[in-house]
Amino acid sequence: MTSERAGRSAQPVIGGPRPSAAKIWLKAIELTARIEAEPTRLFADLVDGWAAQQPDHPALISDRETLSYSALSARINQYARWALGNGIRPGDTVALMLPSRPDYLAAWLGISRIGGVVALINTNLVGSSLAHCVNVASPAHVILSNEFRASYDGAAPLISHTPRVWDHGGDLAAALAEMATHALGTAQRPNVTINDRALLIYTSGTTGLPKAASISHRRILNWGGWFAGLTGASAVDRLYDCLPVYHSVGGIVAPCSMLRAGGAAVLAEKFSARQFWRDVVSNDCTLVQYIGELCRYLLAAPPTELDRAHRLRLACGNGLRGDVWEAFQARFAIPQMLEFYAATEGNFSLYNVEAKVGSIGRVPSLLAHRFPAAIIRLDDEQRAPLRGPDGLCVSCARGEVGEAVGRIGKADDGGGRFEGYTDTAETEKKILRDVFAEGDAWFRTGDLMRQDEQGFFYFVDRVGDTFRWKGENVATSEVNEAILQCPGITEASTYGVVIPGTDGRAGMAALVVDDDFDLARLSTELARRLPAYSQPVALRLTASLDATETFKQKKQQLMLEGFDPAVVADPLYIRDGATGAYRTLDPDLYARITTGEVRL
Repeated sequence: MTSERAGRSAQPVIGGPRPSAAKIWLKAIELTARIEAEPTRLFADLVDGWAAQQPDHPALISDRETLSYSALSARINQYARWALGNGIRPGDTVALMLPSRPDYLAAWLGISRIGGVVALINTNLVGSSLAHCVNVASPAHVILSNEFRASYDGAAPLISHTPRVWDHGGDLAAALAEMATHALGTAQRPNVTINDRALLIYTSGTTGLPKAASISHRRILNWGGWFAGLTGASAVDRLYDCLPVYHSVGGIVAPCSMLRAGGAAVLAEKFSARQFWRDVVSNDCTLVQYIGELCRYLLAAPPTELDRAHRLRLACGNGLRGDVWEAFQARFAIPQMLEFYAATEGNFSLYNVEAKVGSIGRVPSLLAHRFPAAIIRLDDEQRAPLRGPDGLCVSCARGEVGEAVGRIGKADDGGGRFEGYTDTAETEKKILRDVFAEGDAWFRTGDLMRQDEQGFFYFVDRVGDTFRWKGENVATSEVNEAILQCPGITEASTYGVVIPGTDGRAGMAALVVDDDFDLARLSTELARRLPAYSQPVALRLTASLDATETFKQKKQQLMLEGFDPAVVADPLYIRDGATGAYRTLDPDLYARITTGEVRL
């Protein structure tokens, strides 16, 4: 990757004493305070401001290209003119399927600047899942990189309309080259405000196929400002980002926090444990964005001379287990950790600015009135909110596990905005009404949490039929549907199971099969229909599946039994992560998996 380490290595280590929690929060508030007062100032305008102040300063860095602030501003203007020239009007959608690179951000910043809505498509998707994501966005245009052409063409017959597909390195590159790079005139810019939708980011939620969450310009500005403040970012910082750019953290939170502060984001196309510290050191990064699974992989890798050769002052991310946290911070000499909790479509976030190991943070007293969050009791069997004699929900006691909810409303009214999905029915499913007072409305996170006596929140698990694997939320219904389309499968039940030493839950499927079933063919079919992280890690072949009288599958016993050959008499198989093939799971292999000798 492009590096200026030689010119920067003489600088002292960035950081020093950790600021107080109050100062950290006040900095974040300061950077977000004027968003509402300047409703026509979009994030692209912030980039323009830095381009005027420090035109040659790196903004976005990758193996493919590096864009200075002036180059990024110019590229944003070219995309904006391209969008106007192709009849894209406020509210029209463009789908984006590109690898992680600086031009990815330039594209959505430019298109959304003139009111276009950019759908950030998961580039791992194939078949019906990919077609579904395109269909719910209904884009007029698709910007496609050659790497993903085969996937898109394979899904095209299932796409319900015919958008114009632009080859990013071909006809789009030629069209952009014709566009002027200077700022759009006032008359050229449609009336776009912070209230308008800028992006669609896909989230699996708790059930069903991926949903397209609506992301406004306000939300982008808030994410960038909050994280710039909470990380103490400045123009001398560089953040290493190897997370997917089609997700909210890797594509918005991480790079926009740096662009808000005048720093630089270093974008890697994918995570590699072998390459990680080389990239961090060669690019002289001072911050890194993580997810818990990433930290665990790095900790499991053999020690190298690069483990402590970096200048990192802070690691920021989510999903880091307490046992991994302390070992990771100690081995790699990370001065500060900033763990947080947020959902793409959620209306509140939690930040652990005090670095309490294992916690996802708490709402500070100075913001409790603006962003009220609570944990409510659930019915153990139905996983539905438990209501008292008055018909209202019941708050959990400290230490008790329940579902986290956030009050919906404007900040000055004591609540956070919930912008919902493209599907109004799905939006309504996430709203819980009459929670603590008649007529109030709260956002359902779908996450089980508990809170300690000091007010710190701790993530426990997901509510409902979803499992989280390899940093991705996976809906069991989507996996089950794909399995049932495979030859030889008569019944299937998909669920998540715990694997010691790993984060989240791995997908497992119990199958009832007939004489046409072939294990190798199943592996091939699933690879065609599902991304790797969604494909079941373990399989169980069984004679029948239990169901309730209303035909709902009984999964609790299956989940409890897991994939232990000592417990399950049915044939068991495990997926080879390298080849995707399934092999017989015997007690010896099970022991090697549970002790961490074999990684899935």
